[in-house]
Amino acid sequence: MIHQMIHCFEALETPHSGDACWSKLCKSADSNRMIRTGFELQNLIKRDPKSYTEEFLQQYRHYQSNVEIFKHQPDKSNKDLTELVMFLAQVGHCYLEELSDFPQQLTDLLLNHHTVLEPDLRMTFCKALILLRNKDLLSPTSLLGLFFELLRCHDKLLRKTLYTHIVTDIKNINAKHKNNKLNTTLQNFMYTMLRDSNPIAAKISLDVMILVAGLKFFLGKDEDEKKDSDSESEDDGPSARDLMIRYSTGKKTSKNKKKLEKAMKVLKKHKKKKKVEVFNFSAIHLIHDPQDFAEKLLKQLESSNERFEVKIMLMELISRLVGIHELFLFNFYPFVQRFLQPHQREVTKILLCAAQASHQLVPPEIIEPVITTIANNFVTDRNSGEAMTVGINAIKELVARCPLSMSEDLLQDLAQYKSHKDKNVVMSARGLIQLFRDLKPQMLHRRDRGKPTESSKEAKIQNYGELEAKDYIPGAEVLEVEEKVDEEEEEDGWESASMSEDDDDDEWVNVYHSSDEDQTEVAEKLQSIPEDERKAKAAAVSTSRLLTQDDFKKIRIAQMAKEVSAAPGKGQKRKNVESDEEEERGEILSLRDIERLHKKPKSDKETRLATAMAGRTDRKEFVRKRSKLNPFASTSNKEKKRKKNFMMMKHSQDVRTKGKRSFRDKQIALRDALLKKRKHK
Repeated sequence: MIHQMIHCFEALETPHSGDACWSKLCKSADSNRMIRTGFELQNLIKRDPKSYTEEFLQQYRHYQSNVEIFKHQPDKSNKDLTELVMFLAQVGHCYLEELSDFPQQLTDLLLNHHTVLEPDLRMTFCKALILLRNKDLLSPTSLLGLFFELLRCHDKLLRKTLYTHIVTDIKNINAKHKNNKLNTTLQNFMYTMLRDSNPIAAKISLDVMILVAGLKFFLGKDEDEKKDSDSESEDDGPSARDLMIRYSTGKKTSKNKKKLEKAMKVLKKHKKKKKVEVFNFSAIHLIHDPQDFAEKLLKQLESSNERFEVKIMLMELISRLVGIHELFLFNFYPFVQRFLQPHQREVTKILLCAAQASHQLVPPEIIEPVITTIANNFVTDRNSGEAMTVGINAIKELVARCPLSMSEDLLQDLAQYKSHKDKNVVMSARGLIQLFRDLKPQMLHRRDRGKPTESSKEAKIQNYGELEAKDYIPGAEVLEVEEKVDEEEEEDGWESASMSEDDDDDEWVNVYHSSDEDQTEVAEKLQSIPEDERKAKAAAVSTSRLLTQDDFKKIRIAQMAKEVSAAPGKGQKRKNVESDEEEERGEILSLRDIERLHKKPKSDKETRLATAMAGRTDRKEFVRKRSKLNPFASTSNKEKKRKKNFMMMKHSQDVRTKGKRSFRDKQIALRDALLKKRKHK
């Protein structure tokens, strides 16, 4: 600008060139004044609108003249109009009367010319309307209706901008409280847009409606889901009464009592496993192509700019799809692994997603880095007890679904937390130990394997991809052994009955055997049979006869007894420490499985103080009121001593001898106190 002025002043000295240079200088000054007006004038107007009314009206007239020019050539760019539109949108709240028609003018221009408008100018008009809407100078219904019409434009950036504003505006409208009337109007309009001939507009309308609602739909639960009743028919399997009869007959010893308690726990666990599977939500099971659906959701999640709550919902849906349908989605685990930090927001939900997405078909090398990350970030002494508990619980749920991903060294390290100072960490570590006692006790330290049982002796983790298909019913050999025992008892019973008839023909003799002794004899005979021979007997029984419900019931009792009866051999003196709860693993995990705390955490000082103060609200009614007969009377020396500082009273005889009274003095003081109490009665 300065160089142009110097050049023009130099040219003024030459003849016939001054007029042209002066005209050029004026045009340049006008252009710079426009720029200064666009940025500086709007700041001045926002500070003091009344003082700059004339300047504003001048710019408004300039805008109106540019609009008239634009109407004749709507397909051409107009830089002046672009700047003026944004200027008026910025100061629209300062001159409500003068700009009362300005929003409607922009709306009409877009509706009439949006198909031929230059893209930058069309985007400017839309941004100006969004700015006016944010200043609450436009109703949401009129603006959203216009924007849905503009979704037909073949401008990807414009559609993205409009979509973002629509979702944000609807969210802001319902931020404090739901505006049901406005929501109904918007829903009806969007339903009409779904029938629009333009597929892009219809799809974006659908996205606006079901972005979060669709996620909630799949993550919800069936309202009509009925819980199974705890009572089961006698034909379904052994009942608690059967176990009571078996272990309560005979002598009432502490050993039989412990056996009964353990057998009841085993029965409870088997009944949970045997329940008919009730789907948490049937819509997830009815998806046509879950693999493709999960891959698309993961791609959307990786490039999503949605708020964190929506990302968490996407992660939950993907993890449920992977876990329920046993999908292969290996890129999901490294994505989740990035968020596994104790300070991460909603970290328990992310841990839940990692556990839900693991299953036995996932290769162990895919899950192993996730387990290692959780162990390194959560299960360390530098973290709080709650963080360590959450980490161990998450690892437990992961390896329960993918046991091969747990290494022996890591398992033994985690098992050492059974002696931690925090009760929650101790119980979580014990739960992990109990899990591997059922899966593969050989991976634990010998001291952690517990008391060996027949079931733990047979426990084995199958290799990756290995399936164990049996051609016989496991445990069916108990029927053959039981029949032999019954035949022997029957022969002994007839012999004892015949001997009693010889002694006394007139009396009946009841011949019976204790069911506890029968079952003990059957168990001992089963333990004495080698494993290969037991399998051969089970196969023979399974193929040679039709089994009744009573036979299946006996087989189930025998299989459950394996978890109670000790395995033959030495080394049975180890303590069998069990976890407090037997958890039920359904098709979908809950946050309680990850956040399970066996001991309530201590409250901080503020919480304890608030609780204490809340309990003191009505204490005045129960406080003994001591009122003087004469309110103006002075206090006694005894009352004055209570208010004095200890340093003032430490020389006193009462204070010095208070804790050193002899036994005789204590007797006298007690006697005087009792006499005084009796006198007042």
